[in-house]
Amino acid sequence: MYKKIITLCQKNDRKAQKELYQAISPKLYGSCLRYAPNEAEAQDILQDTFIIIFKKIDQFKFKGSFEGWCKRIAVNTALQRYRGVKVYDLVNEDQLEDLEAVQIEESDDVPLKKLLSMVQELPERYRLVFTMYVMDGYSHKEIAEMMKITTGTSKSNLARARQHLQSMVKIWRESHNSNAG
Repeated sequence: MYKKIITLCQKNDRKAQKELYQAISPKLYGSCLRYAPNEAEAQDILQDTFIIIFKKIDQFKFKGSFEGWCKRIAVNTALQRYRGVKVYDLVNEDQLEDLEAVQIEESDDVPLKKLLSMVQELPERYRLVFTMYVMDGYSHKEIAEMMKITTGTSKSNLARARQHLQSMVKIWRESHNSNAG
């Protein structure tokens, strides 16, 4: 689908770069937004992602999905930005089972946009692990490798993220219901 544009981008063709940016930036922006705490940070990550894409586009060998290759760069760029930020609690293994039991109730009363904004409000590490695991489907092992943490820490951060989200949803529902009544 993108073969001609990619080939031109590999030759530093500015018109092709603009066309490629316009074609895939909306999808990549969505990924960046899931990892960033706000839209401005997501824009910064997106711009950094495209700088890397255009620098390394000659390394793409047309094996596998180009969008997947770009998304991986976006995720790695976001992780690089937040990698040094230590915002997580250590949890004992026995506490972990209790936290894993915490589930966010799926329902139609909380708009998706509101849920996404709640995810963005999570502390950095919680947000990153939650996004990687729940939204992008990475395993705890993959997350641990990419973030340079243990799988236990990944599980702990996911459990804490769910716990935070559950309390945010509860608060939102309470305020929403009291306003409606």
